[in-house]
Amino acid sequence: MSAILYPVAASAEAALSEPIGRAAREREAKAAAGRPVRFVSEEVGPAYASREAALDALTGRLDDDRPGRVRELAPEDRFCQLRERAEAAAAPIEPAFAKGRRWPKPTRPPKTTFRLTVSYWQIADAPPPPPPGQARALRRAAEAAQLDATQLRALARQPLRPVRPQQPLDIGLFESPAPEAPHILIPDE
Repeated sequence: MSAILYPVAASAEAALSEPIGRAAREREAKAAAGRPVRFVSEEVGPAYASREAALDALTGRLDDDRPGRVRELAPEDRFCQLRERAEAAAAPIEPAFAKGRRWPKPTRPPKTTFRLTVSYWQIADAPPPPPPGQARALRRAAEAAQLDATQLRALARQPLRPVRPQQPLDIGLFESPAPEAPHILIPDE
């Protein structure tokens, strides 16, 4: 079984058209690029209204399992995928509580589109700068609207930090005060 050879490039478009090289592992990609790399998957190109339209437009990039057009790529060339996405989020609905049902039946499914997703080794000169502050404070701030996609991803990936240090517990996890004498702790199992 051979491994997938992912393109090494600076962007998803470059990965499709003119990659620097192809590599299965990070060390091979780093050697081909001569710089640090990171593995990413990005959507590229237009959104297609149907799966058939996407497969027709992307011939040679994807496996095609339609009758009469069956085409399988070599295992090392399977770095592209076709992903289905909901185009617009449905409006929130209110509970109905009618006829024994809590939620009303959906009127229609959301409109979906298909996009090509390319997985590749992205040349990473420097990590994207993390946005200032924590997410809970930043989402209400006025500058939250000016954040770009890389800053939003970095914000989502940063670890959670407490607002203030946790105070020591007066009572242990498996202890409880006695009802008749609250100053005495009884072990709980």
